[in-house]
Amino acid sequence: MNGMGSHLPPRCAGGDEAGKGAGGWRVGSTVMTRTLRRLVYDRLVTHPPRALVVDWYGVMTQDLNSAIGAWAQADGISFSTWRDSMREWFGPLGYVDATINPVHALERGELEVPDFEVALAERLNRGGSTVSPDGLLARMFEHFAHAPDMVGLVRRARDRGLATALLSNSWGDHYLRDGWDEMFDVVVISGEVGMRKPEARIFELVVRRLALPPADCVFVDDHDVNIRAAADVGLLGVHHRSYEQTARQLEALFGVPLAR
Repeated sequence: MNGMGSHLPPRCAGGDEAGKGAGGWRVGSTVMTRTLRRLVYDRLVTHPPRALVVDWYGVMTQDLNSAIGAWAQADGISFSTWRDSMREWFGPLGYVDATINPVHALERGELEVPDFEVALAERLNRGGSTVSPDGLLARMFEHFAHAPDMVGLVRRARDRGLATALLSNSWGDHYLRDGWDEMFDVVVISGEVGMRKPEARIFELVVRRLALPPADCVFVDDHDVNIRAAADVGLLGVHHRSYEQTARQLEALFGVPLAR
């Protein structure tokens, strides 16, 4: 809604680039050199990861565009107006500071939900909408349906002895938490800890709570900027695009059956 300790450089699965960032190498599977493929394979065979960390919205729920589109239609908001509002606040690369981006402040818990709803409604209404700020986010999150296939995958991962964690940027507390105790060993919600993805410190917090080195953790998120930030900290990142692709990549990384 960003310790090392690996024998391999920070890495990403399912990407399409390879390059050296601030924290080390980020390797996309489609362009990985033969030598790096061998290193990754050997590392995973001798020391497979031990923890699965997942995002919530867009991974454990339906995709963001579908949910936001349904909410916009129900509230009489042009999707293009929503898109333009987010582009204005986030800028072209999504790195605008929270002093001018209320989303960042909301996700860190620095801005109260009603204040954010007023700011968002004002911005949307400048684009021709007539949306009410009262209960705006509650109405939005009503349209985020669970993704039962991903819920089942995380449950199977835990049943097979993997540690599991949720790492989510929050827009208030609109989570349906039923079943979380049986699904997750660790839960980190941005607004509850005062930090947000893609800040490195929130990834450091989740691996610290898992009591594992970053190299033993696989992080699944639907935003590439968060995957790259996790890789810079030392986690292995999987860019979620579909259940089938994510399940296939996770089975290869963990070496255990996780799909249906």
